[in-house]
This record gives sequence, C-alpha cells and structure tokens, in this order.
Amino acid sequence: MNVIYSKHYNINLGLLNYLHPFDGNKFQKIHRQLMGNKEINFLEPESPVSMEVIDNFLSSIMRHRVRNKNGIFQALEIPRIPLVSFSLLDKKILSPMRWGVAGTILGAKSALENGGIYWNLSGGYHHAMQQNMEGFCIYNDIGICHQLLINSGLLKPEEKILIIDTDAHHGNGNAYTFMDNKNVTLLDIYNAGIYPTSSYTRDRVDISVPLTPGTGGLDYLNQYREALKKLDDDYRLAFVVAGTDPLAIDKLGGLRLTIGNIAERERLTLNALNERSIPAVILGGGGYSKVSSKAVVEAIKKCSDLGTL
Repeated sequence: MNVIYSKHYNINLGLLNYLHPFDGNKFQKIHRQLMGNKEINFLEPESPVSMEVIDNFLSSIMRHRVRNKNGIFQALEIPRIPLVSFSLLDKKILSPMRWGVAGTILGAKSALENGGIYWNLSGGYHHAMQQNMEGFCIYNDIGICHQLLINSGLLKPEEKILIIDTDAHHGNGNAYTFMDNKNVTLLDIYNAGIYPTSSYTRDRVDISVPLTPGTGGLDYLNQYREALKKLDDDYRLAFVVAGTDPLAIDKLGGLRLTIGNIAERERLTLNALNERSIPAVILGGGGYSKVSSKAVVEAIKKCSDLGTL
C-alpha cells in the first residue's frame, strides 16, 4: 500500500488546540504506528500546493477571503481571537492544509501514471468550494486537483471521474464544485440529520445513501455495499473521502460504527475499485475522536494487500 504523509500535515496550536475538536497531530500518530510495516510504502509531497494553483480554482471574492483571518475563523468554527494574526493562522493551519492538497495531487498523479491505490493521510476537504469555505475546510483539494490534472494534460475534460464520500457529513463542497459536470459521478453515504442540509447539493449526488441518525455498523455496511454495486467501470480516476467520523465515539458524526466497521468499509471500497480496475487516491476526511488515528491504522493494515490493481 502506498501511503502519502508529510510531517508538515500536523497542526499544533498549543493551548488553542482545545478550541477545536479535530486532532491536528493524528497524522504523525498514524505514521508512527505504520512505520515498521513492510507492506507500507511511504511517499511525501515535495512542497505545499502554491497559492497560484489555489487562486486559479477560487472565485475572485474567495481569493481575498482565504487571506482574511475573520473568514478563516468562521470556516474553522472557532471564536475570533484578536491577538491571533493571519500570518499565525497561515503558518499553523493553512500551510498544513496546503501540504494536504499537495498530497492529494501527488496521489492522483501517481494513480494515473502508475495505476493502483494511493492513500493520502490528509486532504478530503469536502465542504470547501470555489465560492466558499466552511466546516473546517478551506481548500477543496479534489476540485483543485481535478483542475490541475486537466490543465496539465494528465486528464481529459471528458474523462469520467468518481468521487466516493464515506464521511459522516454530506460532501456539499464537492457537490457544488461539480454541480454542472456530468463527467463526475458522486457516491455519498452520510448522516441525513446533520450538517450540511442543503437540498440542492444533496440532489446533485448520483448515488445517494442518506442515513438516519444513529445508524449502526451492519446497516451502514449493507447499504454501502449495495451502493457500490451501482458504480460503472469506466472511470479514469477515483477520489475517496474516507472520514472516520461515523465512529460511535465521534461527537459530530451521529452514527454508530466501530473501528472494525471502518476497516471493513475501506476494504469494501478498495475491492470495488480493484474489481473495476479504477486507480484511486484515498483521502483523510473528517474524524474528531481520540481513536480516529487508530481507525485509520487498522483500515490501512486491513487493506494493505489491495493497493495495486
């Protein structure tokens, strides 16, 4: 299994860590637990994605908003702190996210060129879009990556792309980003009773699996298994937002999966991709519990034999 990680992914705000439920250091925890595994091949992006590449994706208004600390505070859903400058936010939070976007780009390029599965521990910022940032997501890495692949000639505009979103929250940013692009297929399994509840983005999803709050692991996996059967086999590339927030212990996801359920979910995903010979990049997505890193480790271990097509 090819796993993409950089020490620059980690977000450490000191005492400010307590203002946010996300464990910004979970990436290094995952890396440490997998370092001795001979079935894991670690890759690392050389540099963060440039603001020029990001600006090419964003609307003119958003180019200013992503450089304004008040907009960043709002998107991260933390209180505005007068003494915290934009430069500090950029160094401590935005730069790690730009490294995460670079990891997505590295995984996508590698998958297109070499085939197989590449697992980026970061990325999966599925609430961001060209015109907005919200839900802890500043840059839509899939949208930025898709545009870059087309501009570089690695991907043709008419080639079909698949986005599988297994995060507990509906991927409204991806749905909005690709609202009018019918070459992009969206499969989204999510808790229908929580944020985001925008019907126009939910309606964009091609294969939708809205779940009732409190759905357990077996029911989740059964519904997900049926959804995967609806996929075509002619996608040029797949992106998978593999959030761990469906875990029962997660306070934001509202679902009741176990670590074993998460690992089985990822194996179902990779089996479906392998059966259809679809190269893919797996993305971190959400996960706001103390065992999020453990769930990712167990999933990668369970799927380590499925990294090549």
